[in-house]
Amino acid sequence: MTQTLEIHKVSKMHQLGDLPPPKHPLISIISNQELKSTSNLKGIKIINYLYNIIFKSSNTCSSFSYGRNSYDHEEGTLVFTAPGQVMEFNDDNSQNEQIDPDGWSLIIHPDLFRKSQLTDKMNQYSFFQYDSNEALHVSNEERISIEDLLKKIEQEYNQTLDRHSQKLIVSNIALLLDYCLRYYDRQFYSRTNLNNDIISKFEKFLINYYESGQAFQTGIPSVEYCAKQLHFSPNYLSDLLKKETGKTTLEHIHYFLIERAKNSLLNSTDTISGIAYSLGFDYPQRFSNLFKSKTGMSPKEYRFMN
Repeated sequence: MTQTLEIHKVSKMHQLGDLPPPKHPLISIISNQELKSTSNLKGIKIINYLYNIIFKSSNTCSSFSYGRNSYDHEEGTLVFTAPGQVMEFNDDNSQNEQIDPDGWSLIIHPDLFRKSQLTDKMNQYSFFQYDSNEALHVSNEERISIEDLLKKIEQEYNQTLDRHSQKLIVSNIALLLDYCLRYYDRQFYSRTNLNNDIISKFEKFLINYYESGQAFQTGIPSVEYCAKQLHFSPNYLSDLLKKETGKTTLEHIHYFLIERAKNSLLNSTDTISGIAYSLGFDYPQRFSNLFKSKTGMSPKEYRFMN
């Protein structure tokens, strides 16, 4: 039976890595050079309630499945995890971790910025909910920019804390995340051809889903279900679609539903309730509400005016 371990404190993370206590209770930067071993974590499922940003150098990225394409940068990879996500160390990973002296982890307790504006901004950084194969691949220049900010953060918590320390640490974290957001935008842009192929697959999936009558049986496909069928995390798929088309996954689903509803309203004698059920709605009123919110008129009014 797999052992499960919960991590609620930065100090606990240090204990697992056989490291001295952290200099700051709510934040720490751990270099792989400091880690003595992760062999004691083999086979353990860790539920981590901290934010983590993990850098892996090009020396070890090839050992992991991060979904890099030929036009991605190869100098290093950043993986982001949010509180509540599960981490697992298997035999292969634990061995490769030891030969990556350039790797590091930034560990942040949510309480660090609980009272700051960064709390409200965290939802903007949706990459914390991406899967590991949707990691950020950075150039040397990008890596240098990020690690310069890490040095400032580390310098702040290593010296005697004063009334400015908290604000400066949080400000540098926010700046680091903003840079990562920019780099992800760059990565989405460089993958335009691949992204267009994904958009095409998504559209074909929706068509096949409805043509097969599956909507009548199981309802409207959720964002999570669509992402799973395309082998992406929900956040990554929505961000990809938003960058390329201006619409999120949910907005694409709604657009598809409305266009299909318009065709049924004008090219069939089916009742509005019948159309609603065929689209996967549990209640016709929900269909009518969505249709009116997107078109400005009810299904009945649309059919009458056209």
